[in-house]
Parts: sequence; structure tokens; C-alpha cells
Amino acid sequence: MNSQNTVYVSGKGMISALGPDIPSTAAALYARHPRLPVLPRKVETALKLPVFEIPDMEPDSSIPGGFSMQMLRCALQEALADARLNARDLARQRVGVCIGTTVACQLNNIPFYSTLRSGNTPPAAPFRDYITGNPAEWIRREFALNGPALTVSNACSSGADAIGIAMLWVQQGLCDLVICGGTDEINKVPLDGFNALGVCSPEPCRPFDANRAGLNLGEGAGIVILSARKTAPSAPAFAIAGYGNSSDAFHITQPDPEGKGLERAIRASLQSADGISPADIAFINAHGTGTSVNDRVESIVFHRVFQDSARFISTKALTGHTLGAAGAIECIICMLMLERESVPASTRFESLA
Repeated sequence: MNSQNTVYVSGKGMISALGPDIPSTAAALYARHPRLPVLPRKVETALKLPVFEIPDMEPDSSIPGGFSMQMLRCALQEALADARLNARDLARQRVGVCIGTTVACQLNNIPFYSTLRSGNTPPAAPFRDYITGNPAEWIRREFALNGPALTVSNACSSGADAIGIAMLWVQQGLCDLVICGGTDEINKVPLDGFNALGVCSPEPCRPFDANRAGLNLGEGAGIVILSARKTAPSAPAFAIAGYGNSSDAFHITQPDPEGKGLERAIRASLQSADGISPADIAFINAHGTGTSVNDRVESIVFHRVFQDSARFISTKALTGHTLGAAGAIECIICMLMLERESVPASTRFESLA
């Protein structure tokens, strides 16, 4: 890895069904009896589909942008504290913001659409909340930052893409620091959408297991603060070594059955991390949604690229599929594994197909 292009993690924060912060997440990650998904509590629906909601946290209607923004604020506060940064520190540097989301960049308000379709005038409040709920722009305004602000909406890779873009901003000298990550809540629109696709499991999900029946939706937010070595405000413990992305251009909701796009992204990531080969990779935190198609394609590609050198699990059996937050949350979970030098058990996995 070329030290001149190395981008370090100066701070991290997250909230999910695993816990409201990093310490509780780290403890729950290795718990002998992991939390189980429950029927939706905050979403009015007749669907009997278990989800990984955040327990003991009620939506705050005073926060524009909905629950996604509320979770984002929690993760951001923890990340800033971890990096020992305050508003004055941020004002002295070129600080960018790059946040991934799917739910928070849509007008996810069924009553608004129903009223509009009926020919009546819908209330203005949901639309106003949508306009003011741009995650990256909210952070930029909140701290009067002078760097770029970008909200990434690229489906379930949004959080990972946000971190990758942030890494490039630091490498290219555009920013001294970048606040990046992802946030997404469970609401009626994604729940109905995934149910319509027929990929939701009626029971707790079991990624990569022969008897997997689909995914469980989850919610959460993850924030990492990236910096170059010379501008790191505290001693960094982790680095983002490489990033790659691609597009299958195969189907709107399904991966290419041979995983060509996934393989291109993996190889591009390795190539961008100077000096790292497939044989150097020991562990992969897979996307692992628990659907029959996704898990099969990932398994094929992992074997093709890494042969037998890398082991992999999916932590979505612990968090659910957190959509645009997934890449950020799972990046932070990888750091927790590195801190402990241990990979947790593959929850509910029993036999390989």
C-alpha cells in the first residue's frame, strides 16, 4: 500500500439494531444470543415480515428529514467525539461530506401520494421535510463546512460508494477531512417494495445457508471520518486501502448470474490498493442479503477471485439489510473485528448449499 495515498479513519460512529453506539455494537457482535428481528413497530403494515428495527428509540418529529436524519445525527455525534473534533476544528480545515442513502433522498410519504392521486392538494409539510432532509447538505449547513457535499443514492451500495468517493477526495487533495457513510430507515415504501420483489423472509434471515428464505430489512446509520496522515487530528488506527465499483447493466433488481460486475468491482478495489493481491485478503464481510440469487452469485465470485484464501460471512443476520447504510455499517463492523482480532460466528448459518 502506497503510504502517500493512504487515507486514514480518524473517527467512527454507528447505530443499528445491534446497538445505539460503537461500544454496544462491539459487545452485541459477539453475543451468544443475538437479537432477533421483530414485526414492524413504527410502520403501519399488514405484512407479517420481521425486521431489525432500532429498539428504544422513538422518531422525533421535530427533526426534518425523518428517522433517517435522526439516526444520522446520532452516528455523526459519536464519530466527531471519537475523532476529537468540534465545530471550531472543522472550520479550520477543508471538510467535505459524502453520505449514502436510499430512503432519505425520496419522498417516502404514502398519504402525500394518495392525496395527490385523489385530485386533492397534499399537505406541504412532507415535501418541505423532503427538501430539507438532504443528509450531506444538512451536515454541511449545520457545521458551515467549506468542502464539497454529495448525497449518493446508488441503491444498496450507497454507503460503500460514499466512503469510496470520500477516499478519492482525500487522495486527490480536495479535502483535508471527509465525513462520510450512510443512513436509512425502515418505512412502508422499501418494505412494500422488497415484498413485491418476493425476496423478504418470513423468518430471521440466514445468509449463505442452504435453507435461506430471503432478507430482513434493517435500519441504521454509520459514519466514518477520513483524513490524510498529515491532517489526522488523532492517531488513526485504520486505513481505507482501496475502492472499486462497477455496474452489471444486467437487470434492474438482480445481479448478473456470473457476477461479472461484482468481480470487476473487487478487482478494481484491489488494483487501487497498491501492492495488495487476492492472496493477501483473509476475510470478507459479504453483502450477503440472504436471498437465493445474491448469495449464490457472491459465493461464485469469491471463489473465482480469492480461491480458498479468504473466508467470508454476512453480518446482515445481525443488523438486517440496512439499504444505503449497509456499506458504512459493515465497514465499521470490520474495524471492530480487526480491533478484537476475531471474526464472530456466522449467525444462523448451518449448511452450505
